[in-house]
Amino acid sequence: MPSHHLPASPETIHWGYLSASLKPAITIDSGETVTIDTVSGGPGYLNELGVELLPEHRLIHEQCKPMFAGHILTGPVGIRGAEPGDVLEVRVLDIKLRYPWGWNSQLPLRGTLPEDFPNRRIVAIPIDRERMTADTAFGPSIPLAPFFGVMGLAPRPEYGPVSSIEPREYGGNMDNKELGAGSSVFFPVQTSLALFSTGDGHAVQGDGEVCLTALETSLTGTFKFFLHKQVPLELPLGQTETHIITMAFHDDLDDAAKIALRKMIALLSRTQGWSQQDAYTFCSLACDLRVTQLVDGNKGIHAMVQRSLLTRDISMDQLRA
Repeated sequence: MPSHHLPASPETIHWGYLSASLKPAITIDSGETVTIDTVSGGPGYLNELGVELLPEHRLIHEQCKPMFAGHILTGPVGIRGAEPGDVLEVRVLDIKLRYPWGWNSQLPLRGTLPEDFPNRRIVAIPIDRERMTADTAFGPSIPLAPFFGVMGLAPRPEYGPVSSIEPREYGGNMDNKELGAGSSVFFPVQTSLALFSTGDGHAVQGDGEVCLTALETSLTGTFKFFLHKQVPLELPLGQTETHIITMAFHDDLDDAAKIALRKMIALLSRTQGWSQQDAYTFCSLACDLRVTQLVDGNKGIHAMVQRSLLTRDISMDQLRA
């Protein structure tokens, strides 16, 4: 199958939003691979830090303006034949760091503890791309685990343009650190061509992303796309080499936990042949509920189950049946 390269440029990015009205930056067939360059950070933060920017990053700052406050996203990638009711499988084959630095921000009235930390702080943190570590000024050297905070499809057309900040049923700003290289994400398609976009590169993040941002940086990702026709799926589903992952987003963290758990119970019951009650028992014994993030309006919970514990692996045919 052919492979493609999608650079980040004023012509291939959209800033702060997702929309079904966007024209594809590239259109491909199912089974094809696209290497996508992304940039992260607006001029306010990065000029303040005085860091050296890639030429395309500077050009985007000069020529483009955000529709809403949010992320610089590259795309969208259109998938021929994709229609509402389908599922788009996105395999993350590889992720590369584009900068020897990242940045972290704390802003008034934002983050998990705004009452404790009311002051604005933007800091640059060096990245060692050979050792794959970030060296903090206050001491620890932190191992990196890069991933894209935003991976998502266009929302249904009646939504119009929506902010890139809140994750929803089409994905978007999921900020799920499990979805690095080697993972796959299954998205419910809500519009023709699916329209996949990505950005918000993270060099490393803890579950919760508590102070507002992770270690933000610019990444290049290589993705392989597979279209699955007419598969009922309401929320993104993740898979790594070791785990299956259901995800949920809600402004109430308790409700997000309930949704993620219900989705896992339904998934296990449907694919393993277990009763709902057996699946509920299994989840109490062997499913981990983790806080994805607390800072994006819609908070996130993801439920994780080890694939080695399942009697059969999960397939799209099982979900379609």
